[in-house]
Amino acid sequence: MASRLEINFVRLLSRCESIASEKRGEAEWRLEKYVSALEEMLVALRKNSSKPTSEVLTEYTRKVDFLKGLLEAEKLSSPTEKALANQFLAPGRTPTIANERMPATKTVHLQTKARCTGEMRDELLGKGGFEQKINEGLYHIPSLGPFSNETFVNHSKMFPPFRCLPLDERQSAAELDAVLQHHHNLQEKLAEDMLSLAKNLKSNTLAAQNIIKQDNQTLSQSMRQADLNFEKLKTEAERLEQHTKKSVNWLLWLMLILVSFTFISMILFIRIFPRLR
Repeated sequence: MASRLEINFVRLLSRCESIASEKRGEAEWRLEKYVSALEEMLVALRKNSSKPTSEVLTEYTRKVDFLKGLLEAEKLSSPTEKALANQFLAPGRTPTIANERMPATKTVHLQTKARCTGEMRDELLGKGGFEQKINEGLYHIPSLGPFSNETFVNHSKMFPPFRCLPLDERQSAAELDAVLQHHHNLQEKLAEDMLSLAKNLKSNTLAAQNIIKQDNQTLSQSMRQADLNFEKLKTEAERLEQHTKKSVNWLLWLMLILVSFTFISMILFIRIFPRLR
């Protein structure tokens, strides 16, 4: 059963994930304070006598580190730096509360990634710059027949303007997407490798534990058998000693009887057969 400290920690963690998933202004200060409180509660939870298992503590630490990294990434000035910092964040793997279908930190990670991508596109195009550059004639648009530039701008709101970018900006955006995708793939591969190593380590540890347990059982049985053999040997030694003592007594009495019989026989022989003269 979870302790009261763990219940409060889970509630505050769920609240932090809810705040992180919302759009926050620059004056928002609650999330940073809540994350600091989460760190203190996590330290106290590790020292608590009724602390959860090591896997649960690792998951809690992962989520708190993700929220800390998210706050640090939001303090960066450049959208590119934010996107790169967001690529290195590792969200939680399990839901915080029971009614979550998907971990909230993973949802926040996807939202932040999409927001950073949008900011980078806005930085490349300029905020509202696409329509303005078309109207100013900075982009060359083929003949549209009966359609005007205004009509094309209205239709461009429905379709991605990426194809109408100049070649150098198009290449820059493509290279940026490739770099982000490459970092994302590296992070996913690293996470999979670490998970595979952790599974192998766990399986090897369990196998070694089973072997040690079997060896301990065999050693205990051998020690019990040795104790039984020692007791039996001690009993047989006592019996042998008693038997040896009995044999010596009977031999002594037999020798005494034999000597007495010989002595009496000699006396009788002398009496019956007197010495010749």
